[in-house]
Amino acid sequence: MDKLNDWQTYAEEYGEKLIDFLPTLIGAIVMLIVGLWVIKIINRFVRKFFDKKEYDVTLENFIASLISWGLKILLFVLVITQLGVESASLVAVIGAAGLAIGLALQGSLANFAGGVLILLIKPFRVGDWISAQGVEGSVKEISIFNTRILTFGNQEAIVPNGKLSNDNIINYSSQGIRKAALTFGIGYDDNIKEAKEILLNLVNEQETVMQDEDKKPMIVVGDLGDSSVNLSLRYWAKNEDFWGIKWHTLEEGKARLEAAGISIPFPQRDIHHYNLNPVQIAKKDNK
Repeated sequence: MDKLNDWQTYAEEYGEKLIDFLPTLIGAIVMLIVGLWVIKIINRFVRKFFDKKEYDVTLENFIASLISWGLKILLFVLVITQLGVESASLVAVIGAAGLAIGLALQGSLANFAGGVLILLIKPFRVGDWISAQGVEGSVKEISIFNTRILTFGNQEAIVPNGKLSNDNIINYSSQGIRKAALTFGIGYDDNIKEAKEILLNLVNEQETVMQDEDKKPMIVVGDLGDSSVNLSLRYWAKNEDFWGIKWHTLEEGKARLEAAGISIPFPQRDIHHYNLNPVQIAKKDNK
């Protein structure tokens, strides 16, 4: 009987507390529902804003997600505060949790920061051909934590954004055009002017080679090598035409030089041979 009385006492006591807390709970639930509805409207507005602007798709998704999560965290703090939890204690708990998570995920946070920098500064875009971190290929995807690069051999390389944003990057696509410098070695006894004329005519015959005033093809003696006079053939071309011109020029250039009797010498070495009798060899070894 005493236990029954105790249960009744507890029920009455906590029932009164629940009734007193009920308006607060209902207010927190209403705040949560209204807050989520407002956040949904804001997210929709943000998406429409980005649709009117020509921003990078990855950057759009990142900023939209960042705004959404930021608003949800703020709403969570407001709802918890509405339920009676002191905001100072809540902020302290969130700060301690954030510090612990930050220490545990230092590498991931560095990659996250690198991803933000890449999306804002835009040293390259999806589809650009780049060389970075020992990898060369076409950018397939830029995410917050890493960048996916499709190499020439069709392998997919995943490069962390932290390292990518803090090292040298060569973007071969950003300018739209490229300059080539092909080297042809000819013999020292060959006619330099004739060889230059043959190679320059070969390049000028190709319609996709640029002929602007400041980008006309040219050829110079680039180096006097050990075995050859090295001619440097230089020209400009659009990215989509660059490799086709290079491969054709190398193959056809060799054929035309050979047809004109101009040699492309192999590396050469001068070897001096001395005829020594056995007595001289013995004396030389004793020294």
